[in-house]
Amino acid sequence: MDNLRIPAIKRKEKINLYVNGKPITAYAGETVLAALLAAGYKIIKKNPVSQEPRGALCGMGVCFECTVTINGVPNIRACVTEVQEGMRVELDD
Repeated sequence: MDNLRIPAIKRKEKINLYVNGKPITAYAGETVLAALLAAGYKIIKKNPVSQEPRGALCGMGVCFECTVTINGVPNIRACVTEVQEGMRVELDD
């Protein structure tokens, strides 16, 4: 996956988190959604009825299209949750 971060922006300290068991790098102050998008993840979950892939829509906590499981807790909005060292994020495959 390509890193989609803008290289000219000065970042805070690096944070390591795991998405479906795979390590990605984020930066302090970023949301989980920002880290996922920067790491190239476009599909965040699947529709529970049709199983169609879903991505983030509003990016500000209104639509609930970016809910993920974080550290075993389901239905956390990735767009309003700040990354933390060692965080484990589970996306629907």
